[in-house]
Amino acid sequence: MASPHEALSPEGRAHPETGPLRDAFHLPAQPTAVADARRAVLDRLRSWGVDEEARADAELLVSELFTNAVRHTGSEKVGCEVRMLGVRLRLEVTDEGGRPVPEEHCQADAEGETGRGLLLVSVLADEWGVRPDADAEGHAVWAELLCVRTLARAAPARSGDDVFP
Repeated sequence: MASPHEALSPEGRAHPETGPLRDAFHLPAQPTAVADARRAVLDRLRSWGVDEEARADAELLVSELFTNAVRHTGSEKVGCEVRMLGVRLRLEVTDEGGRPVPEEHCQADAEGETGRGLLLVSVLADEWGVRPDADAEGHAVWAELLCVRTLARAAPARSGDDVFP
């Protein structure tokens, strides 16, 4: 019998028919890598049969989280992990730390040009947070969404499917 702690762990919440699914990758901390991260996450979610609405939300989330890691840290590379745990989709972006994130970048400003990323994350995600990255001096920012998976695998991504440059 699982302990109460194990029963509440992410692995304990996996749907019995699907089990947990996981993918992870690292990309250079460059602005051009944001589109690559989006594409990699979308391709993985399509292959897992994740519904279109959750894929669209995940695309925005990974774009915002990855952009923040590239712009506001001194990282040489940024990591991304995607996990499907039953009906929960978890995205986690890790940086290597470096220069601190200025206070003004943590505050959402509806009229300004910066700071809206985390506001968007808070609106799209069912839950999200930040924690120190256990493997580096950086941070791990995570977001979770509820989503639906079809039992049939989705068609592979075609060139031109990505609407963002």
